[in-house]
Amino acid sequence: MTNRAIRDLSAFFVLLFGVLAVRQAYIQIAAAPQIATRPANPRHALLDPGRGRILATDGTVLAQTVAGKRVYPLGAELAHPLGYVSVRYGTSGIEASFDRALSSPDLSGDAQAQIDRIVATLRGASYAAQGADVVTTIVPSIQARLFELLSQYPRAAGVVLDPSTGAVLALASVPSYDPNDFDAAFPSLSQNPASPLLDRALDGLYPPGSGFKIFTAASALDSDTVTMDSHFEDPGYLVIGNFTLHDNESEATGYADLTTAFALSSNVDFAQIALKMGVATFYEYLARWGIGDSLDFQLPAERGRIPPETSVVPGELAQMAFGQGALLMTPLQMALIGATIANGGDEPRPFIVREVVRDGVPQSISEASTLASPVSPETAAKVTRMMVAVVQRGTGTPAALAHVTVAGKTGTATNPLGRSHAWFVAFAPAQRPRVAVAIVVENAGYGATYAAPIAREVLRTALESGT
Repeated sequence: MTNRAIRDLSAFFVLLFGVLAVRQAYIQIAAAPQIATRPANPRHALLDPGRGRILATDGTVLAQTVAGKRVYPLGAELAHPLGYVSVRYGTSGIEASFDRALSSPDLSGDAQAQIDRIVATLRGASYAAQGADVVTTIVPSIQARLFELLSQYPRAAGVVLDPSTGAVLALASVPSYDPNDFDAAFPSLSQNPASPLLDRALDGLYPPGSGFKIFTAASALDSDTVTMDSHFEDPGYLVIGNFTLHDNESEATGYADLTTAFALSSNVDFAQIALKMGVATFYEYLARWGIGDSLDFQLPAERGRIPPETSVVPGELAQMAFGQGALLMTPLQMALIGATIANGGDEPRPFIVREVVRDGVPQSISEASTLASPVSPETAAKVTRMMVAVVQRGTGTPAALAHVTVAGKTGTATNPLGRSHAWFVAFAPAQRPRVAVAIVVENAGYGATYAAPIAREVLRTALESGT
């Protein structure tokens, strides 16, 4: 090989080395902060023995680091909202959304902290800068009861809210998993056809069924499309062009006023209401309620799905009125619909983290705020009376509580993949609401039979807890 060839080859390797050096410098200096904050970055699990705790609203420890291992005392009960910190798979849930607060602070620019670390090392002790504690709105007694009741079924989810503030008192999804041994369990969890890693409360999209009649009734009343004195004829079916719509199980409610149509859950009557509203007004209220928009929640949550307004024909609009067609909703969104009525027409912005506390001092506090105000207080009061009628004399009697007036709405959502999904949306006490709840049980059947009893017991627990 000639000297010139050797020089050219050497120059080539020097050039490659230079490119690698520039790339490494970019990663270590320019891109490092962004990479460090990625939820999937496993270095958090490897390098953060001082990671902060996650606490319930009463101070109960929900997650903490013990001897270098992240521990979740309640296990599967809170796996979905809390998430996990994994060496291999990164972070999820609150662990991901509040990773920066929970992580130990960067002490590279703190001379005193560096000295303290050296002194601790010389003494044979460990030194770890502490991350902040994250205090949630979760009430352990309500969370435990919700998870226990949902776990009677293969797949179900529920959300419990304070309707006046939007604080999430409990949130559960089944099947769940134990986050304490996540790395070892992940291969089987990821292949499980029951999808235990899916947070059905926030990310499960379902046809909402007749629970959506809360929206339709409120929007129709608020737009003056109907009044409380409006009457409807339900012979069990409704012909819309070349499409015939039927009530569930061919039930017919006959001639009835709005409250009776709501309490007995007439699909035919609510189809007539939506057709009278028209597509433009119906979609105006979908926008006012923020259905299909972001809920501005502290955790990732799916948006509701609605078909494009321009594609909706009368038959589709009629089905949307009672929560069918191409309409899909999450349990969180349905809980917010109930909470909006309970809150006098104001939709609360949901939140699950109350405050971040570092060294005993609150660094940030979540306060109650309003997401939207889709209907008037007068409209909300009328819908509340109809929801009370559902529980007292309609399809929702299994949700009744002694000495407490419950407002609720059943839902039985048909789907092409099996038995109907059972829904129940409720709040209590009806005149001074303190708790709102939405329950869905997949492929179970009637909402009154399967979801309403769960809602009743969760409401009972919440009210007895002093919430």
